[in-house]
Amino acid sequence: MFRTYKHTYQNKNISGGLGFLFFIASFLLVNYAAQAQVSGKIDSTTIKIGEQIKYQLEVTSSPDALVVFPQGETFSPLELVEAGEPDTLREKGKFKLLKEYFLTQFDSGRYVIPRQEVIIENKAYYTDSIQIEVKDVVVDTTKQKLYPIKPSVEVSQPFKIPGWFWWLLLILLIAGLVAFLVIKKKKKNAEEAELPPYEEAMAELQKLDNAHYLEKREIKEYYSQLSFAVRKYLDRKIYDHGLERTTNELIDYLEEQKSQGKLNLSNETIRDFEKILKRADLAKFARSKPDVITAKEDRSRTQHVIDDLRASVPEPTEEELLKDEEFRREQAAKRKKRRIILGILAGVSVVVIGVSALIATKGYKYVKDTYLGHPTKELLEGEWIRSEYGNPSVTVTTPQVLVRGDIEMPQDVEQMLVGSETFIYGSFLGNFYVTLSTIKFQGEVKFDAKKAIDGIYSNLEAQGARNIIMKQEDFTTVNGTQGVKIFGNLEAENPVTGEVIPKEYEILNFAEKGGFEQIIIIYNENDEYAQEITQRIINSVEINKLNE
Repeated sequence: MFRTYKHTYQNKNISGGLGFLFFIASFLLVNYAAQAQVSGKIDSTTIKIGEQIKYQLEVTSSPDALVVFPQGETFSPLELVEAGEPDTLREKGKFKLLKEYFLTQFDSGRYVIPRQEVIIENKAYYTDSIQIEVKDVVVDTTKQKLYPIKPSVEVSQPFKIPGWFWWLLLILLIAGLVAFLVIKKKKKNAEEAELPPYEEAMAELQKLDNAHYLEKREIKEYYSQLSFAVRKYLDRKIYDHGLERTTNELIDYLEEQKSQGKLNLSNETIRDFEKILKRADLAKFARSKPDVITAKEDRSRTQHVIDDLRASVPEPTEEELLKDEEFRREQAAKRKKRRIILGILAGVSVVVIGVSALIATKGYKYVKDTYLGHPTKELLEGEWIRSEYGNPSVTVTTPQVLVRGDIEMPQDVEQMLVGSETFIYGSFLGNFYVTLSTIKFQGEVKFDAKKAIDGIYSNLEAQGARNIIMKQEDFTTVNGTQGVKIFGNLEAENPVTGEVIPKEYEILNFAEKGGFEQIIIIYNENDEYAQEITQRIINSVEINKLNE
């Protein structure tokens, strides 16, 4: 078991010194007193995919001590296949407990079995982490029996809205909008073209004269249009039910209005109106055919009736005029409101159509990231900067300039160093986090990869990371510098909200005579823009010669 020095940061961003912590953990580890009591070992450091490793925990304690062994997913990224019962041996007055675990992994690569925690009398003791390698199974294709290619099998796909549906929806929406605007325009033109009641009645009578119904002996059509002209005038000017009431009901209404003094009509006018309407009823419903002379006289009487009805309506009072004016203002306000609502609906329809077309052609994710914004997409598409940092200097291209972070260290640590610098962008819990650390030692320091991995693992945990999966591979920069890349997945927990954020990370380590450089990149899992940024940064790294 190893422990690390604790550092105090002057930078307000607590994660700013994370890179330097990783480095210190790699070189300044010391043995812990409890190592003699708890140890772990494996039967092989190299296996093939699917093979099992026997991991043995050995605990030495007093006979009456309570020992709690690790359980569950503590061996991740390896999978626990089986856990045996502990065996007990007596040795020099103490008990030695042996417990075996069988582990496996189905992906090739280099993995680290994390430190295991054993509780002895309410005190925690830890084993060392152990690195293993899982190799692919080599298949000899010259000895493998070959079989003919099987015919393709049609697999049912889950329901998916076809692309043509969105285009059809777009066309229907546009057609509906155009039809609505055309109908509205026609209705408005019709309202604007409508004549005043009296002029309209005279126009109807003139239209009747021009039709020459009498010459054609079309008596029914003649009386239908004649009665419609006078009824329409009555409907618009005096009685708003003039078109739908029967002859008797209309005559009764006029006589009632006359008796109340609301209409100044003579009895002769009312009788003439009654005769015209009754003859029109007989012509329309009883196929009666009055002679031409009578029909022409009814035409003249109808015009006189309309003139008398027009003259019988008293002039509106000032109060009525004010009410009419208020009514017109209310109607105008309603029409304006309707126009505003229709304009808003039309605008919304255009936006919906445009967005639907973009989603159909480009996809939802493209529309969301492009028009609503995505922080790492904006980083990727921004203006990148190539700068040189620290001593030993590291040249790297980043989407933003890395800002210097100051670190306070214990005096005994500082005595080992000539200098150290750390540069930061973002935060550990943010969308994208980068640190670059450079160290210059007094003399030559040997790089221990195993201890470096232990230190990185411990400090990730100290930052609140959990369920850490760690892999390792060799790495070479564009200018030929050899290093080690450590990468994998972890979960970061927000200490304020408790939210668990899945993340990916990549860490580059470079050690040379008297110097050490480390670049840490941590970003949200499955963020394709962040992955592209990471690869672009890593591919741009150049390690320069150490300045004396």
